[in-house]
Amino acid sequence: MTQVPSRRRVLGAALAAPAVVAAAPAPSATATAPILRLSPGLPGSELSPRRIDQALRRMVADGRAAGVSALVWQGGAERYFGAYGQADVEAKRPMARDTLARIWSMTKPVASVALMRLWDAGRFRLEDPLALYLPEFKSMRVHADDGRGERPAERPVLVRDVLLHTAGLTYAMEDGPADRAFRAASPFERAADLAAFSRAVAALPLRHEPGTAWHYGTSTDIVARLVEALAEEPFDAHVRRHVLRPLGLRETDWTAPVELKHRMAATYRLPADGKPEREPDQPFTFASGGAGLIGPIDDYLRFARMLLGEGALDGVRLLRPATVRLMLVDHLDPAITQRHFMTSPGMGFGLGGSVRTAPPLPDEPPGAVGEFSWGGAASTLFWIDPANQLAVVFFAQKLPFDDALHRDLRRAVYG
Repeated sequence: MTQVPSRRRVLGAALAAPAVVAAAPAPSATATAPILRLSPGLPGSELSPRRIDQALRRMVADGRAAGVSALVWQGGAERYFGAYGQADVEAKRPMARDTLARIWSMTKPVASVALMRLWDAGRFRLEDPLALYLPEFKSMRVHADDGRGERPAERPVLVRDVLLHTAGLTYAMEDGPADRAFRAASPFERAADLAAFSRAVAALPLRHEPGTAWHYGTSTDIVARLVEALAEEPFDAHVRRHVLRPLGLRETDWTAPVELKHRMAATYRLPADGKPEREPDQPFTFASGGAGLIGPIDDYLRFARMLLGEGALDGVRLLRPATVRLMLVDHLDPAITQRHFMTSPGMGFGLGGSVRTAPPLPDEPPGAVGEFSWGGAASTLFWIDPANQLAVVFFAQKLPFDDALHRDLRRAVYG
C-alpha cells in the first residue's frame, strides 16, 4: 500500500536531487508563433517556438516526465504554447491547455502579492515587528546549530523577514536542533487552520537569528496568516476576492471543484527501471500561503503578466508600479552569506521570489538580469524577464523536484 507523504516532506521535495527517469511520450498538438528577436546583449538572440517544442518533446520522449506544458508571453503577445505526454497515465489522458496542476510553492508569490496590496493600503510597514500583528511571535528563541544552545532572539522577527525567508523559520529539510523540534511538533499535520499553525510555529525555536541568513521555510505560511489578521477575513477568501478573481483567474483555487476533477493532472515519480509511480493526492488541512493552489497554465500566466505589467492587467490594477518594482529587486544584505540552497552568486531574493542580480555563470542555465522567478515542488516553474518583456510558465507534475527540466526549458527559450 502506498503511503501518503507528509505535507512537510512534499514541500521539501524541491531540495531533492534530480532523478533519472523513464516514461512513454504522448505528444499533443502545439501552437506556433513567429520568431521574435530578443534584446541585444541579453542571453539569447531569438525566441524560437520550434526550439521550445523540441525541448518539451524530448523531456517526455526521454522518459524524464510523464507530461509537460509551457506557455510563453513576450512583447505583448502569446508566442508559444505546447503540451506533450500524459496528465494521467492510467486514464490515458493527455496533457492539455486546460489541465489543472498543483503548483505547490508557486503559491508563495500569490500570497506575497496579497500582503503587498495591504502594504499599498498603508496597513503595515515592512520594518514592523511581526508580533505587532501576530502576538505569538513576541518572545522568539533561537536554537542554531552553533553550539550555543537555545537562547532569546537578539532582535524581533520583522514583517520583511517573513517575505524574505530571513526570519529563521524552517521546513525541517536539514537536521539541526530547530529542524528536529519542527519535525516533532508536526504543525502542518496537527494544525486545524492558519491561526493554529502560526501559534505552533511561533512556539518553536528559530534556526538562526532573524535577519542573519536566508533559509527556505514556513515564512510564507506566516505571510498568509498576517494577511488574515490585517484583512480580518480568511486568507483564501481574501485572495480570491482581491487577487485571483480580479485578475480573471477563475479556475485557480486551493481545491478543484468536483466538476473539474477530470482535468486534474496526477503527480508521478519516475524510476529509471520502471513505469511512472503515481503519487497519492496530498491532502491539505487548510489553505496556506506556502503551497496548495491548483489551476490551469493560462491562469498563472495572467498572474505573471500582472507582475510584468507592474501591477496591472487588462485594465485591472492590483499593485502600484512602485510596489511591484520594490518586490522585484534583491533585498538580501550582502552580509547574509548563509543562503541555504540559493548558492549562485548571481541570485538574490525579492519580496516573494528569487531575483537574478548578475548574468549567469557559464555552467548555469540562461537568464537575464532582473528576472523574478520561483518554482514548485512538483517541478513547476515561472519567471518574468522585464528586460525582454517575457513571461514563461512551465507545468510538470513530477517528484522529486527536477531542476534539469527547468535548465532545458531556459536553454530552449533563450537559445
